[in-house]
Amino acid sequence: MKHETERELILDTIFRFLEKISIAYSLTDIETETFLPGIQIKNGTLQIDLQKLKYPGDLLREAGHIAVTKSEERNILNDNVMENNAEKAGDEMAVLLWSYAAAKKIGLAPEIVFHEDGYKGEAIWLREQFEGKNYIGLPLLQWMGLAETEGDHAFPKMKAWLRE
Repeated sequence: MKHETERELILDTIFRFLEKISIAYSLTDIETETFLPGIQIKNGTLQIDLQKLKYPGDLLREAGHIAVTKSEERNILNDNVMENNAEKAGDEMAVLLWSYAAAKKIGLAPEIVFHEDGYKGEAIWLREQFEGKNYIGLPLLQWMGLAETEGDHAFPKMKAWLRE
């Protein structure tokens, strides 16, 4: 299968990863404005409008919100997860690290996920921290049972991709 563009290759790589780790997604038209262009979470499923999707790496960030949510609560995730769910605010650092680990796992450059138009101007700083092995929020991923600091699953490798 030949890819027409780098974007298509990135999307294909991300979609294969999401399928492998069992994060549901659906390609669809999104008529409403969304937190990230072309991406919406509906009942724990990533809704993706390829025409409106501005940054393919954003898919990993949103998938991270699904991944770090307890399995029994995933199906109630909708729209801007942080805005609609105050107790999820603490998950953001885990989501950022999960996204970084996912990018490393599938061979995407960190700047594809942590692009300069995102992360409230902190994308370069985040990339520098993670590339320098300053894994801010790693204790949260450990607590969630997703990562470890040493051994076979030492971060950025993951012990599990989805929280139980």
